[in-house]
Amino acid sequence: QEQLVESGGGLVQPGGSLRLSCDASKLTQSYGARAWFRQAPGKEREAVSAMTITGLNTYYADSVKSRFTISEDDAKITMYFQMNSLKTGDAGVNYCAVQTSASVRMIFDAYENWGQGTRVTVST
Repeated sequence: QEQLVESGGGLVQPGGSLRLSCDASKLTQSYGARAWFRQAPGKEREAVSAMTITGLNTYYADSVKSRFTISEDDAKITMYFQMNSLKTGDAGVNYCAVQTSASVRMIFDAYENWGQGTRVTVST
C-alpha cells in the first residue's frame, strides 16, 4: 500500500546534484526507521541509506557514502535525500520506505510502507 509520495527525480549530468523528497503525511500508523532504496535497470531493489526514527543515526551503502545525505524535517513529515556528485551508476528508480519497527534494517522485507518511486537518470 503506497502511502508515501516521492518527488525530485529527473535527468542530471554526471557530477550534478538532485534532492529527492518523500512526503509521509498520509501515513496512518506510527512508524520507525525509514530508508531510501534504489532499483537500477535489470537489478534488484537495494537499500542505499537509512535513518533511525530520531534522525540521530544514519546509514549509507558504500557506493553512496560521502556523496548522499538522508535527512528529514523537524515535523518528521518529509524525508529528503540529497544526492551530490552523481555518477551514471546512480541511475534508477528511487523509493522511500518506512517501517513500523524502530530497528534500522537495510533490507527490502523490513519495510511495510513504500512510495511509487521517482526516476533518476544520470547522463550527458
